Amino acid sequence: MSASTLTPPPAHLGRAKLILFLTIFVAMLGLSVLFPIFGPLSRQLGLSESQTGWFSTAYSLMQFVFSPIWGARSERIGRKPVLVMGLIGFSLSFGLFAIVADLGLRGVLSSTLLFGLLVGARFLGGILSSATLPTAQAMMADLTDRGNRAAAMGLIGAAFGLGVIFGPGLGGVLANFGLTVPVYFSAGLGLVTALLARLTLRETREPGTSAPAAGNRFALARGPIVVFLVISALFTLASVGMEQTISFYVQDNLHLTVAQTPQVVGGMLALFGLISAAVQGGAIRPLSKKLSPTMLIPAGLIVMGAGMFALSAASVFWTMAGSLALIGIGSAILGPSLSAALSLSVNEHQQGQVAGLNSSALALGRMTGPLIGTGLYQSVSHHAPYIFSGGVLVALLAVVALARPQVRTPAPG
Repeated sequence: MSASTLTPPPAHLGRAKLILFLTIFVAMLGLSVLFPIFGPLSRQLGLSESQTGWFSTAYSLMQFVFSPIWGARSERIGRKPVLVMGLIGFSLSFGLFAIVADLGLRGVLSSTLLFGLLVGARFLGGILSSATLPTAQAMMADLTDRGNRAAAMGLIGAAFGLGVIFGPGLGGVLANFGLTVPVYFSAGLGLVTALLARLTLRETREPGTSAPAAGNRFALARGPIVVFLVISALFTLASVGMEQTISFYVQDNLHLTVAQTPQVVGGMLALFGLISAAVQGGAIRPLSKKLSPTMLIPAGLIVMGAGMFALSAASVFWTMAGSLALIGIGSAILGPSLSAALSLSVNEHQQGQVAGLNSSALALGRMTGPLIGTGLYQSVSHHAPYIFSGGVLVALLAVVALARPQVRTPAPG
């Protein structure tokens, strides 16, 4: 931490982290309620699996482009206004998506126009909501010294994990009242979260203290940082390929109806989130004290890869749920370890920039993963997306073994 960060007094530091944790948790809850309904909603709208993949690709393409911009902007104008703006954008885009989907269910919009407007709503959401994650990561870095950085990133990961615990189950319950009800819920929750952040979060970055020259954010992408960013992008590609196809996979393999699918998928993803949050909120802190991020990263790749291969062979509820639990453990180790490695590789004036680069890497994975996953599911086999994802994770393990990336602490300033 430096003079340009507005760190609260020690008595308020814990509260500031808690408020940031709650903000990210509520935002993730709003996003994850959609996981179990995207598949059945798309089929009710007459859209194919590949078209469904474009919803996430459009959203993530804009995140890829705009995350570094918002990360650098938070260095200049402060973290808080950028975070609040991202949450409002999230809410507006989900509200628009819900309205368009409702019109499609009522037969008001033709399939081509319907698909175009739904993708347009996702483009808008990606542009605006891409401000949220890099800014939250940078705020947590502002509030934390270097020795506790991995644990702090684990706290953000736990907020995401808890959102995934409650969100899918809640989405399954809300879907009983209509497949677009969870989307409207997410839009409303986004506005509540924006209000919570606006009223309770303190600014952690003094505006105008660091205005990097244009292009500086990409100058950071060199050496071990490049390797960490590649791992972030490709492990996300593997994970999102699973997330985008799991509702189709469960419905088709367990022979469920459209009404049954959200509840069953929601229960599986709730277990996935519970395991992930338990690891990120409990195990990462003691592990990070004993092991460096570069030692935890290959461990996460091994566990997550094993879960993907197991999922490709699963055919009943419990083997699917157990495979998702393994994937959740691996993801819970990988996410905060990569964030910590990147954060520790730059100085305190570059936290927003490197967080933005990481968000772009994550967005690149989210952009390509849905198209690959749904394309393989539709054109090759129902098992192909998970075999492919497992192969990607094995390839990343080989990259880590060959490159041996290390965190190199930069000079201050």
